[in-house]
Amino acid sequence: MKTVLAAEGLTKRFGGIAAVEGVSFEVREGEILGIIGPNGSGKSTLFNCILGQLLPDAGAVTLDGRDVTGLRPSDLNRLGVSRTFQLLQVFPQLSVRDNLILAGQEHVGSMMSRLLGPRDAGLTDAAERMIGFFKLAHLADEKAGGLSYGQQKLLDAAMAFMSGSRLVLLDEPAGGVNLTMLANLKERLHAINAEQGATFVVIEHNMDFVMSLCTRVLVLAEGRVLAQGTPAEVRGDPQVIDAYLGH
Repeated sequence: MKTVLAAEGLTKRFGGIAAVEGVSFEVREGEILGIIGPNGSGKSTLFNCILGQLLPDAGAVTLDGRDVTGLRPSDLNRLGVSRTFQLLQVFPQLSVRDNLILAGQEHVGSMMSRLLGPRDAGLTDAAERMIGFFKLAHLADEKAGGLSYGQQKLLDAAMAFMSGSRLVLLDEPAGGVNLTMLANLKERLHAINAEQGATFVVIEHNMDFVMSLCTRVLVLAEGRVLAQGTPAEVRGDPQVIDAYLGH
């Protein structure tokens, strides 16, 4: 299976404290990788080093074998890497449809063609397909700010996939979502992986969500890789039970 993204020996220190130390892993094409760990284990710092929000002190990040260490998020976005954030990034005054169109516009043509071209940059049909896929049709014309938190999380995920990104990194997608909407989100993520071959990485505290969604799990503790493997392997690892599952 082809490696899409690889981290090799990533290290990030803040003063004398190593938030991430010597972390190496790869993301294979078509898989769903979960990254878990206790609070303070380095998950967010690792994400931010990969996505260009932080420059690692050591190590490298490669995308399709190309060194992209320290590349700006906008440049990574153009290379087909998108993300969601713990804090929602939807535009509350815009409709669901317009949020999706806006999310896809960066990847269509040049700035000049967007200025002079149609208002929707030719993305309405693509937005409608994504609305249908994420089962948001009944909300398409509603302002995003009027949606429930769980519905906004669904929209946020749909926006990340709108551009046809080959790799999507999801930061706490289950956070604050009720059980019904969580089941919808998980079902849609499974579907986009199965039907479109989408590759993504999930940072998440919700253990049940990760174990039932992801094909492989990486466990961090105190900035280092504690374990990695299938959900069953990780769940049964005594070190993981001590560091995380047993809390």
